[in-house]
Amino acid sequence: MRRAVVLAGGEGVRLRPYTAVIPKPLMPVKDRPVLDIVLRQLRRAGVEHVTIATGYLAELIEAFCGDGSSYGLRISYFRERVPLGTVGALRLIEDLDDSFLVMNGDILTDMSYEALMADHRESDAAATIATTSRTIEVSLGVMHFQDVGDDRRVTDYTEKPTLYYEASMGIYAFHPRVLEHIEPEVRLDFPDLILRLIDAGEEVRAHRPDAYWLDLGRHDDYERAMQEFDRVRHRLLGEETGQAAER
Repeated sequence: MRRAVVLAGGEGVRLRPYTAVIPKPLMPVKDRPVLDIVLRQLRRAGVEHVTIATGYLAELIEAFCGDGSSYGLRISYFRERVPLGTVGALRLIEDLDDSFLVMNGDILTDMSYEALMADHRESDAAATIATTSRTIEVSLGVMHFQDVGDDRRVTDYTEKPTLYYEASMGIYAFHPRVLEHIEPEVRLDFPDLILRLIDAGEEVRAHRPDAYWLDLGRHDDYERAMQEFDRVRHRLLGEETGQAAER
């Protein structure tokens, strides 16, 4: 795996007031910004060139990461002048001429990026989405209805159900032909791109790693990451555990 794109342009509205002065990918998890963890993981996975798509507080991210030499990476930047959604910038990034990884810059996970890319290449899918299992426990009685004219008849009643679903981890493997479905300089989000690919008859697959995963976009998830980081540090940073940051 040679190439990756890290999406780091969002305003982090759900994490305010923290993100009023710090871009979400630079939010610290104990002694390290989450973006620092992501870049170290990508280098360890064999990535050579990372493009960071920036927007909000872009100067801080660019100053922190620099040219990537401190990570053993080449880091380039694509700065959005107007919001292009979560995927619109991909069409404007150069050298995406082989299968590449795309991920959000605020993800904390120990999944194998190499396994994701190997699965993706073997299938020749247009897109492969890393997914995670989640449950929601509803603390109320849930009513089920059947509409019959103006009458709503109760057909079932479930007390405090538990819902199970598969959620996107915000980590994707793309074949370059995906770019043909993105118009230059037009706002586009990931769900819309995936639906375009499906409508076009392209194969979209799921990759289900058994991995630790948190999306640090909400206060409760960020607080959970702070509480759990010491316990999972060795899983996230491998042999770097216990070593001081080199920066």
